[in-house]
Amino acid sequence: MGALSRQEFFQELPSGCLLPTAQQGLEQVWQLLLICLVCRLLWRIGCLPSYLKHLSTIVGGFYTLYLFFELHMVWVVLLSLLCYLILFLCRHSSSRGPFLSITVLIYLLLGELHMMDTNSWHKMRGSQMVVAMKAISLAFDLDKGTVESVPSPVEFMGYIYFVGTVIFGPWISFNSYREAVEGRKLSMSWFIKVICSWMKSQLCLVVSNCVAPYLFPYFIPIMGDKLLHSKKRRKIRGSVGSLKSVTASLVLCVRWLLAYENTMSFHFSNYFVSYFSETTTTLAGAGFTEEKDHLKWDLAVAKPLNVEFPRSMAEVVTSWNQPMSRWLNTYVFRKALKLGTFQAVLLTYTASTLLHGLSFHIGAVLVTLGFMTYIEHVLRKRLSAILNACVLSKRCPPDCKHQNKKAFWVYFINGSFSVLAVFNLTYLGSVFGSSADDMDSDE
Repeated sequence: MGALSRQEFFQELPSGCLLPTAQQGLEQVWQLLLICLVCRLLWRIGCLPSYLKHLSTIVGGFYTLYLFFELHMVWVVLLSLLCYLILFLCRHSSSRGPFLSITVLIYLLLGELHMMDTNSWHKMRGSQMVVAMKAISLAFDLDKGTVESVPSPVEFMGYIYFVGTVIFGPWISFNSYREAVEGRKLSMSWFIKVICSWMKSQLCLVVSNCVAPYLFPYFIPIMGDKLLHSKKRRKIRGSVGSLKSVTASLVLCVRWLLAYENTMSFHFSNYFVSYFSETTTTLAGAGFTEEKDHLKWDLAVAKPLNVEFPRSMAEVVTSWNQPMSRWLNTYVFRKALKLGTFQAVLLTYTASTLLHGLSFHIGAVLVTLGFMTYIEHVLRKRLSAILNACVLSKRCPPDCKHQNKKAFWVYFINGSFSVLAVFNLTYLGSVFGSSADDMDSDE
């Protein structure tokens, strides 16, 4: 589609990209959605014993793992069995959290380096990460007393293989799973939440595949037809250098636009996963908060507006995947604060890197984000103290004690940091774009 004229592109777009993308997306996940709904309905049966409810989600989780990973799912099963074995053997210890964390990280590193080929292991990275986060959080909750005793094997496996989160996430706590197993009543708010999250996920999928890769030559043609002359969009970096008629500044501008396209496509693929995980989790009966006698289905995984129009890099990090951000804050950052703030930040991003696997691109991005967020936090904290203004990385509450809140220069400083954050995200996103190009050339 990249070599078409603008008119031909928009004529081919519905049948060439929009409909096939939506159709293929539905074909790959409809069974997962159906199993989530079946588990939700089963849990509504009042006379059904709790162990049967746990077994139902274990069976559903196993089946979905087989659908997506086939026999490779055995590595996810081995990880869950290892986690429960450690919890059982250390049931009288008060250091289950640190010990299980080390064991899980060793397993993940050995699995990626020695147990099987890297490509197959990376396909299961998401599920492995969710299993690891659930087991580690349960271990720390047992140490703290939030969870009173080690759950039974059936209850533990039901939590690990909860069908709503076993493939796409997100992380949920053990107590949240217990509340979901109780089988809260079906309601219109639950149904609306499922439909809205599903529609948002499909919209993000379409944007990621059909809009973002062709954003500037077709949808926002700010460079005119210059970007349409390249034979292949992904190989334009090489063709741009051969265009002698354009200036060096124009070449630089084109490269930044292409980097932003890669970044936007990567962002919306993450939003697709985030909204779809909201769909499956809510459909299976989790992801709510209880206010008196009222249930609020308010699970939110990502906040796209805070990522695309950020106040700071710290806001990007916390809005990218909120459940994982809470997990890292609760079980890594707060535990490491006694070592110092910078050390805690560094350890948090290191833990996130290890959970994501031994990928140079992901590791480089996460470590860079760690340094960026810490430096920006310290800088803006000092600026806020010197200027007595609301220029912190996080938005000040309405009743803050700063004297300068709505002055023009306050908006200018915050806006400058926002623009800088967008440029940083564009640069970091281009790292993933370059890795995708290398994979395409290898194939």
